[in-house]
Amino acid sequence: MTEEPGRCFLCERPLGRRVEWHHPVPKSKGGRDRVPVHPICHRTIHRHFTNAELTRCGADSEALRTHPEIAKFVDWLANKPPDFHAATRRARGR
Repeated sequence: MTEEPGRCFLCERPLGRRVEWHHPVPKSKGGRDRVPVHPICHRTIHRHFTNAELTRCGADSEALRTHPEIAKFVDWLANKPPDFHAATRRARGR
């Protein structure tokens, strides 16, 4: 699933100058594929999902976007420029 950067795996916006590579299934769980993501999207994925959750549904970006907080984040991010960055808050209780 490793591909050339073009669009972000999570938000589907065009990628900017800064691209990070995310393992949809964590390396610790045997994942080898990587997908391009914005840094802010990468942090948001890991803020809301544990490695066990990503093992079950991480390869399905549509499933990730159905999570209420991710859906809200993607909607908020939709009209931001590709290299937009903002601090991400830590998840409560983690």
